[in-house]
Amino acid sequence: MKKIITVAVLALGLSVSIAQAGSHYDKRHNSHRDFAKVVGVKPIVVQSERRIPHRECWDEEVSYEQSRQRRNSYTAPILGGIIGGAIGNELGHNKSNKRVGAAVGAVLGASIGHDITRDSAYSGDRVRYRTETRCSVQHDVEYYERITGYNVTYRYRGRTYHTRMDQHPGKRIRVRVNVVPVS
Repeated sequence: MKKIITVAVLALGLSVSIAQAGSHYDKRHNSHRDFAKVVGVKPIVVQSERRIPHRECWDEEVSYEQSRQRRNSYTAPILGGIIGGAIGNELGHNKSNKRVGAAVGAVLGASIGHDITRDSAYSGDRVRYRTETRCSVQHDVEYYERITGYNVTYRYRGRTYHTRMDQHPGKRIRVRVNVVPVS
């Protein structure tokens, strides 16, 4: 009987000392909480990149063709017809030859005048230059590191354990101690 009382007193004293050390006993799970000493903390670092857009603009000389407008003047064909008719009339020897020469000369002169007008209307396409502003979007890439967690090494009752935590644990870590009977 003395042994039972001694064991009960020792068990009571052990439970009081655990409670005084800041432990919490959970009767439902046969476990209690205690603190373990942190012996190593290594941050988990992830490198990321950020793309920052910015707009760059510059002035550039640009060439373009400017075509002249077609002129709808009948002056050249009419003048060509008159001159051609006069020349054809002078080349003819008799009256009927002069009429035929004048008619042929007038038609040829009008045709030549028309061709000259058409060629001069379209042959004058000009290359011109103007300054235009051009822009493009460029991206600067910025690299940065961020901590996503910590690999923690801790020691409890002479044994070393490892875990991953979201926050830095400090000098000690709270642990749950499960008590399981050995069969």
